[in-house]
Amino acid sequence: MAEIKKILIANRGEIVQRAIRTIKELGKKSVAVYSAGDKHASYLKHADEAVCIGPAKSAESYLSIPAIIAAAEMTGCDAIFPGYGFLSENQDFVEICKLHNIKFIGPSVEVMDMMADKSKAKEVMVRAGVPVVPGSTGAVHTVEDGLKIAREIGYPVMAKASAGGGGRGMRLVEREEDFANLFTAASSESLAAFGDGTMYLERFINNPRHIEVQVLGDSHGNAIHVGERDCSLQRRHQKVIEESPAILLDDEARAKLHEVAVQATKFLKYEGAGTFEFLADDQQNFYFMEMNTRLQVEHPVSEMVSGLDLIEWMIRVAEGEELLSQDKIKFRGHAIECRIAAEDPVTFLPQPGKITEWMVPGGRNVRVDSHIYSGYVVPPYYDSMIGKLIVWGRDREKAINIMKRALSEFEVEGIRTTIPFHRKMMENPDFISNNYTTKYLDTYKG
Repeated sequence: MAEIKKILIANRGEIVQRAIRTIKELGKKSVAVYSAGDKHASYLKHADEAVCIGPAKSAESYLSIPAIIAAAEMTGCDAIFPGYGFLSENQDFVEICKLHNIKFIGPSVEVMDMMADKSKAKEVMVRAGVPVVPGSTGAVHTVEDGLKIAREIGYPVMAKASAGGGGRGMRLVEREEDFANLFTAASSESLAAFGDGTMYLERFINNPRHIEVQVLGDSHGNAIHVGERDCSLQRRHQKVIEESPAILLDDEARAKLHEVAVQATKFLKYEGAGTFEFLADDQQNFYFMEMNTRLQVEHPVSEMVSGLDLIEWMIRVAEGEELLSQDKIKFRGHAIECRIAAEDPVTFLPQPGKITEWMVPGGRNVRVDSHIYSGYVVPPYYDSMIGKLIVWGRDREKAINIMKRALSEFEVEGIRTTIPFHRKMMENPDFISNNYTTKYLDTYKG
C-alpha cells in the first residue's frame, strides 16, 4: 500500500490535538475539521489546514458523512483518522471512504460488522475460543423466549441491547416476575437511542471488575497486545479513572488474558488498534463483553507503560507495514489516567462556560492531553470531557503519589470540573487498596 501523506482527523476535542502531534512527528500533513461551535478550538492553528463542516449540532457536522468526505477531497487527503465516538465505528462511513479512494485508518467493514452487534460478537468470540458470560446464544426477539432462556441461565440476569452502549438499553432482572417489564423497557430504550431494539441475555456477574486488553493487528496476519487496563471506576457505566496494568490479576491470569485477546485478534484478521473488554470476577475468571473497533479514550495509559505511540502504529499499519513482534515490547511501571470533565464534582452535571484560568501540571512522567486554554468557552453541545491527566510511576503507589501531586497543581477557574473528585479518589482508602468494583461509585458519597 502507498505511503499516506495527508490525514483528515474526523473528530473534535483533545483527540484532534493528540493526533496532530503524531501526524507531524511522522512528517505527514494534517487537516482538522470543525463545527461552528468549535471555531475557537486551539488545534485549528496547529493543523496544516482546517475546514468548517457545518453548524454546532453534531448531526449536521461531525456526523455528516458528506461534509467530511467533501472536506477530505477538497484538501487532497488520502486518509481519514476517525478517533473515537462520532463516525469511528460507522460502517457506512468506512464504505464511503473506500468508494472515494480514501484510506480509513481502522479495521475493515466486515470486522466492524461482526463486532458491532453484541449478540453476534459473542457468537464470533465463542468460535474464537474466548470465554463469554453464560447467556443467550444469539438475539432474543420476544419476552417469551427471554423468559425461557433466563430460567436456564438462572437469575439474576442482565438484559442487554445488541446495539447498546454507555449503559443504555441495559436492565438488571433479579426476579422472574419483573422480567417482562424490564426486558421491554431496555428494548424500547435501545430502539429510541440506537434505532435497534434487539436484545440478548447474560448471567449477571456480581461485583465485577472491568478489564480490557489493547491489541494491534496488521494486514499480514500479525497481532500483538499492548497490555491490559483496569477501567472499573465508572459512573453510570462511564469510565472516570483508568490504569495499567490491572494489579487485580496474577501473572497466570494476565498471561491467559493476553493470549486470548491476541488469539481473537488473529481470528478476526483485525487491522489497526482495538480493545477487547472483559468482566472479571473475584476468582480472576474473565468473560468477554464487547470489542471496541477503534482507539479508546484511555489509550494513553497503555502508551505510558509500553513506550508505543498507538496512533503512529495505526497509521503505519494502514500503510501496509508489519507490526513489531511481541517480544520487542517491554512493559514498565504503572500508569493512571484521570478524565477531567466540565462537570460539577458532586452532582456530575455538565458545566459549560468560559474558562478564565487554565494551569496544567508538569514535571517528569506527567502528561496532559487537552485542547483547552485560558479564555476557551466550553460549548454545551458535546461530551463534557475537556482533558485527560496521565501519570507514570515505577509502581502503583508511586503513580498514585505523582497523580496526587499533579492534581494539586491543576488549576481551572470559571467553571466547575471533576478535579476535586479525582483529588478525593487519590486519597480514598478503597482506591489505594484496590478494593472496588464497577459498582463502587454508584454508592460513593465522597
